[in-house]
Amino acid sequence: MRFPVFLLYFFAALPTFAQESLVLDDAVPSPADSVEVDTLDVTVFTAAPPPAQRPAPTGATGVSAPTVATFDSEIAPGKPENLLGVAPSASAGRASGIELLDRPFLRRGELLEVVPGLIVTQHSGGGKANQYFLRGFNLDHGTDFAIFVDNMPVNNRTHGHGQGYADINFLIPELVEELEYVKGPYFARFGDFSTAGAARFRLYRELPEAIASFSIGSNNFYRGLLADSAQAGNGVATYAFEYNYYDGPWVMPDELNRWNGFVRYVLGHDEDYTSFTVMGFDSSWNATDQVPQRLINNGTIDRLGFVDPTVGGESYRYSASMDFRRTRDSGVTVGSVYAGTYELDLFSNFTLFLNDPVNGDQFNQFDNRWFAGATLDHTFDSLNWFDRDSTLAVGVQTHHDWIQGIGLHQTRNRERVSTVREDDVYEASFAAHGTLEVPWNDWIRTQTGIRGDLYHFDVDSRSNPLNSGQEWDGIVSPKAGIVFGPWNETEFYLNGGFGFHSNDARGVTISVDPVTGAPLEQIPGLVRTRGSEFGVRSQIVPALTSTAALWYIHSDSELVYVGDAGNIEAGGASERYGFEWSNYWRPESWLIIDTELAITEGRFLDTGEEIENAVPVSFSGGITAGDEFGPFASLRARYFSPRPLNGDGSVKSQDSFQLNSRFGYRTRSNLEIALEVINLLDAEDNDIEYFYESRLPGEPLAGIEDRHVHPYEPRQVRLSVTKRW
Repeated sequence: MRFPVFLLYFFAALPTFAQESLVLDDAVPSPADSVEVDTLDVTVFTAAPPPAQRPAPTGATGVSAPTVATFDSEIAPGKPENLLGVAPSASAGRASGIELLDRPFLRRGELLEVVPGLIVTQHSGGGKANQYFLRGFNLDHGTDFAIFVDNMPVNNRTHGHGQGYADINFLIPELVEELEYVKGPYFARFGDFSTAGAARFRLYRELPEAIASFSIGSNNFYRGLLADSAQAGNGVATYAFEYNYYDGPWVMPDELNRWNGFVRYVLGHDEDYTSFTVMGFDSSWNATDQVPQRLINNGTIDRLGFVDPTVGGESYRYSASMDFRRTRDSGVTVGSVYAGTYELDLFSNFTLFLNDPVNGDQFNQFDNRWFAGATLDHTFDSLNWFDRDSTLAVGVQTHHDWIQGIGLHQTRNRERVSTVREDDVYEASFAAHGTLEVPWNDWIRTQTGIRGDLYHFDVDSRSNPLNSGQEWDGIVSPKAGIVFGPWNETEFYLNGGFGFHSNDARGVTISVDPVTGAPLEQIPGLVRTRGSEFGVRSQIVPALTSTAALWYIHSDSELVYVGDAGNIEAGGASERYGFEWSNYWRPESWLIIDTELAITEGRFLDTGEEIENAVPVSFSGGITAGDEFGPFASLRARYFSPRPLNGDGSVKSQDSFQLNSRFGYRTRSNLEIALEVINLLDAEDNDIEYFYESRLPGEPLAGIEDRHVHPYEPRQVRLSVTKRW
């Protein structure tokens, strides 16, 4: 299966198309790009603000656009900012790039923990996508939480390791200008995988400063970064190159090698621009998978030890994209076209010698794909609907995956023993959405939206033709929201909507079990979800932003393709509900204190059983202090409670508490020296726990039910030196 050549010609012609049409931002200036800093990036989260909040458009009004690219690099104030009159829900928000870099973090994926209630862990080697938890979902590696970098989706559907697999290791943190997030299926802009929420990393069009950084730390941690922006002709060129190596504290070193590269060229200015971006990363690693607790208890292996010395993997991702924005009297048009290639070659062994007492249970999951897509959005300003100054945002989206040889193979020492399943897959989706925002008076505004999605699944099974086939599926998802206030610096929100997530294409066309040959029932391509939320946002206390939300989510089915087994596991309909409370206090310009509490309950409706690995209680909080120059410090805590590891809740995980710190000094010559201490208290908690059967030689053939754990890394110390100019 080859990547269609016509897309290469189309992509080559994009500079011509960019002159008059284009992009996918959602038609409105974000706060960092506009005169008003006190606005949420409505390109994603809400309809456009009234025209008075927007700078006068250029190009259509006789005002000449600059001949040389110019971009405002002012950083948005982030999570403590006042979003009254702008935010579409209590749980929507954003964090600035500075906030992200001020946080100490062990792994790249932990950047997403800036989303309140989101927990990021790892159950294997450092090169894999992280495991995510939010709103009662064990999101695995991304199912039901959509992630974007600019306008390009990160989640991979019909993935070799798990549906919605979202690996952000290709992201360079210093390039992030801000991270925007929403929760719940209430926003027409977001479709697949967004039932629990969505987040978008918005990258700089022009870096405010050049960056050179070097870090060294415990267990052979090394990282180097060089990044800069410069005028190049009539545009701005930005580049960044990063290298990272890390052994980790494991008895068998991870030997993680990762290269990241980024090149961007932008023409225009904040209101009208066209950007061209190339990103890439390549990595390889060994892995210490989760190991049986019994082996640690009886001293067979160290707590940081391993059983199978040959697990690990390799992965790469390369992409090219074009984004554009056009501002006219009628509104703003934004768009994006992207294409790329991705591969994961992963070796794991979770059950050891349970299924194959001779060769062992090591397996290889292989995913190799080309992907391409496009989005186009337009926001109409100042429409007179119902005698009100309303805003209408409409858009279309499409995404395509050409997956060659996606496979599950039994292996020994990374050598294939047999093939469980191998397929070629083409999957395509097409979507249209619209959102109307109407301010009915000074204290009520509504947002109503609708989204339609159409999916095509085409599976050509190499291992069993009976599992080949083609299917179409479609779904329509209405959305609605109403905002009351503000009264006494307080707003109230009521949101609701229908959403969905797609299932693995191999399950949509499956007929027989790839292992036993027994007949299997096909699963639907798209699964309906729905949710609602009541929330409040208050600024009644000076310098304090406080939000609270009660929410509910229903899913018609928890059916997913299980990449580890090669077949389909059925879970019935489920419901989840909970409460979230967040506070962001900035008593001084140099001091921020934040707390985020999430309480969740979730069960399967048909059996009443608990949802495995759904986290009932989580808390995160921290103190960040420091000015532009001089000393700075950050201390952050994260806690998540025991969670059920089986359906009846008789087996629960341990709880986990981590404390991380970062402190240092910035000179007036823009030299920064920082020391990070991860797991400051050296707590012996677990990053992840599962409960299932495994077997070692000499143990009963039926295996032993046991906890399988991946420990959180012991105390790590990392020193970094960064120069900006």
